[in-house]
Amino acid sequence: MSRCELTGKSPVVKNKVSHSNVKTKSISMPNVQKKRVFSKALNEFVRLQISTGALRDMEHMGGFDTFILRQDVEKLSPRALDARTRILRKMKAKKVTAGSKK
Repeated sequence: MSRCELTGKSPVVKNKVSHSNVKTKSISMPNVQKKRVFSKALNEFVRLQISTGALRDMEHMGGFDTFILRQDVEKLSPRALDARTRILRKMKAKKVTAGSKK
């Protein structure tokens, strides 16, 4: 089953209710796409399965790096967590080098 690696959005089980009030189980799948997203901090592409809603939110927030840093850690997949930790390490390294130049 498809699942968004950034938001944790997964399939939802729901009931279709007819006019005669007969309930039929159905599954609503999220629109998940395999995408290569560019990380400015890492200066490389990261390949993830992302829902289209998460892509829109990412563009609204200002890019992949800010979106993944603001995202809840429990919702991230292991690959997304790896990308997040690499971004954090790069940002800390930049702060250290910028601090030593002063």
